[in-house]
Amino acid sequence: MVSAAPLACEPKLAPDNPDVTNLRARLSGTNINEKTLLATDYLNHFNELVMVLDLIPDMPDCLEDARAWLPKSYEEHFADSQFSDASLAIEAYGVAPPEYKVPFETTVERLNRYIPRFLDRIEDAIKSGDTEFLTHETSTASQTLQKLMDVVSALINGERPTMDQESVDALLEI
Repeated sequence: MVSAAPLACEPKLAPDNPDVTNLRARLSGTNINEKTLLATDYLNHFNELVMVLDLIPDMPDCLEDARAWLPKSYEEHFADSQFSDASLAIEAYGVAPPEYKVPFETTVERLNRYIPRFLDRIEDAIKSGDTEFLTHETSTASQTLQKLMDVVSALINGERPTMDQESVDALLEI
């Protein structure tokens, strides 16, 4: 199960800390959640990959594009993005409450860890020449990544979903 225990290196900021209160006030009218201090725009990085995966059954050469996709940290994503509140998103992330940030980071790490596995399985399916197998592998990858992205989205939006390793393994058919 995803742990929500704070890390020793996490800032210990009380919800009524004036700096956090001021930051939350600045988030009004942005796409950054005022409770979690996280932004759903980060998911766009993963959505790009899922869109490419969905193209592969019809255009197997898109696997090269999928392999070119690289994980980005939250801060890297916003530093590279055109998101209008990118610097505010990075600032807010630095003081995001650990009860959301820790499981958020854990789930993102899982996403990043499983992507190379999926790409290897898709490559094997392409090499097999079996279009049904290829469609199955790309669909499984897309659906599993989307389920994990749903967990990340829920955390960003202030919910506390969890996914234990058994559930993840079941998704991955390991």
